[in-house]
Amino acid sequence: MVSTAADALALLRDATFITADADRGAGLLLGTEVTLEQPRSSVVGATVVATAHGIYELALDGAPVSEDLFAPGWTSYEWRLQYQTYDVTDAVRGGSGDALALTAHVGNGWYRGDFGFAGADANYGDEIGLLAALHVAYADGSSQVVPTSPAWTATTSDVVEHSIYHGQRIDARLRGVRGPELTVREGTFDHSRLVAQVAEPVRRHEVLAPQRIWTSPSGKTLVDFGQNLVGWVRVRASGPAGTEITLRHAEVLENDELGTRPLRSARATDTFVLSGEGTDVFEPTFTFHGFRYAEVSGWPGELRPADLEAVVVHSAIRPTSTFECSEPLVNQLVHNSVWGQKGNFLAVPTDCPQRDERLGWTGDIAAYAATAAFQFDVADFLHNWLLDLAEEAGHHEHGWVPMIVPDVLKPTLTAHRRPTDWEIKATAIWGDAAAWVPEALWHAYGDRDRLAAHYPGMVGHVESVIPLLSPSGLWDTGFQFADWLDPDAPPDDPAAAKADKGVVATASFYRSVAFTAETARLLGHDEDAARFEELAQRLRSAFREHYVADRRITSDCATVYSLAICFGLLEGEELAWAADRLAELVRERDYRVTTGFAGTPFVTWALSEHGHADVAYRLLLERECPSWLYPITMGATTIWERWDSMLPDGRINPGEMTSFNHYALGAVADWIYQVVAGIRPAEPGYRRVRVQPVPGEGIDWVRATYESRVGPIAVEWRTAEGAFTLDVTIPDGVPADVVLPDGTTHEVTGGTHTFTA
Repeated sequence: MVSTAADALALLRDATFITADADRGAGLLLGTEVTLEQPRSSVVGATVVATAHGIYELALDGAPVSEDLFAPGWTSYEWRLQYQTYDVTDAVRGGSGDALALTAHVGNGWYRGDFGFAGADANYGDEIGLLAALHVAYADGSSQVVPTSPAWTATTSDVVEHSIYHGQRIDARLRGVRGPELTVREGTFDHSRLVAQVAEPVRRHEVLAPQRIWTSPSGKTLVDFGQNLVGWVRVRASGPAGTEITLRHAEVLENDELGTRPLRSARATDTFVLSGEGTDVFEPTFTFHGFRYAEVSGWPGELRPADLEAVVVHSAIRPTSTFECSEPLVNQLVHNSVWGQKGNFLAVPTDCPQRDERLGWTGDIAAYAATAAFQFDVADFLHNWLLDLAEEAGHHEHGWVPMIVPDVLKPTLTAHRRPTDWEIKATAIWGDAAAWVPEALWHAYGDRDRLAAHYPGMVGHVESVIPLLSPSGLWDTGFQFADWLDPDAPPDDPAAAKADKGVVATASFYRSVAFTAETARLLGHDEDAARFEELAQRLRSAFREHYVADRRITSDCATVYSLAICFGLLEGEELAWAADRLAELVRERDYRVTTGFAGTPFVTWALSEHGHADVAYRLLLERECPSWLYPITMGATTIWERWDSMLPDGRINPGEMTSFNHYALGAVADWIYQVVAGIRPAEPGYRRVRVQPVPGEGIDWVRATYESRVGPIAVEWRTAEGAFTLDVTIPDGVPADVVLPDGTTHEVTGGTHTFTA
């Protein structure tokens, strides 16, 4: 039986990686007919172990062996290639006769996907193919192994063209018609890269029906699915053979037409060719799109809502939270954050799911990791990604964490361009993901072994930045994204923020060093801990010496005060005047948001934790642009990349870089869960819980739940006529500190408790 990773690896080592030469856009069908050595009734177990260059879908006797999509997922393929193990006992036992067909449909995926942007056209290799083995165990103790080998057959499928960016063309006339035989041959494969699957597989989830079908001013047929989502449209159609149905996808409308300019070079177009024989069903599973709207052309006859359905696709991360309050726009904001995470947690934590990018930008998840870990169980998903981050940085000449992980912009993978300096050097926040993401996972899950696994990546990042510090002890040289997408920055220069880049970089690096020192001490690496503690103190002293003077912080804007307060760079009365100045700045801008990637996750925290919860609430509840609620007043159903991705007059932001599904600025949801609802970890993994809701004007009641590692936590509070009532449910045996708005604290253990103040 295949019961261990060693068993699975042994099977794959004895298998041959197979490929065949076909058109680059064609789907590749690889298969073999297996004659069982004993009757099916004698089968006591059957397992398939498989992986691919590209993506693959396995079938036995024509039936899928699993619900997985895009296997083996996207990792840093140079060093880590996941394999999957599937129990197919029922499929093997349940068939008829002594033969079964094992087939694999293989596509380009990320491996040969011409990925990147600005003409990067990155690829890991030119060959797609399969490495697999079927293991069948019989009742008498014997077994049969069927590995991939050049004896397998190959042909092309009904997928004629496919690309993640550009879409898929499926010709139903080719179904059931075996194409020309291709020569199967052994391809190049490095077995040392194989690792068991760590992250959850990608799967189908919700299915959404069209909310509206209508004709645009230019005569195009448009469909609105009511929600910006990631996946594809499943189509059912009948008509004359050769009829071509084309679907174009976009997130928004502009001038009542499909708004495709933000897609840049990504065509995001699927074409389906009818067989002419009954009803054809199409699902383009070798691509995915970020969209709410579809434009349909070539439809034979009348298009009915029942003919189309949007299939939501993302990694199978488990939801762990609920939130509802008295303000519908805040509920929608939380909804948008959840859907933004679903759409961008597809194999890797991406920046956006729709344009010619869809990359694992490190800065986005650095800002959002704490929010992500409350909304879904992301322990395995982000652990897998952090393993890739450590590999990418470890193989870099200087140990720098790249801007994206997996890094397809490195020179060895890009065919037509060499990455610019900012793509291959360390920068704050983006590089700090090496420490900030493990910190978020530690607080959420309290997994010491995982923290130890992430520690080398944290140390590597810290060591790589030390040589970049100036003689003053500051990180104030080189390119920095800094407070990226400050709303006051020009549309064509999103890095032109108000916040001094040295302030942002030094503060962010201090946070990384401090947590790395804390981790070292926790793991018993005392020499490391002492060294990093000393470095943290030097950074803190340099920051205070050069950036803090006369009750001001250099560049005097919301972001620099937020970081200095939240990261522990101030002390004593400094915290009070810094929070007062932050509140003053927020009021001066009429409670509009003035922060970008760096400041946005922390500005409400800095206010509410230091005497200005009323200002934090006003900031949260502001509806004019720029604000968190402005996109919602414009119909947003996911978080936007820019505060004004769509302008008040309905035009798309003129900047070249505009997305309507970009979760980073939704990091305020972490504050909503922990401060507005009040569910906080008092110890890592919620081994001890702190319930400390901070009510504010504009929200009269809140209901929230969180499924922690120690069990479900539920909070409900309400205010009425000056009274505050709080209901708390804590898992059995778990201690909790309940802090009421009047400052009184109650210690409870497990069960449901009610408090008033």
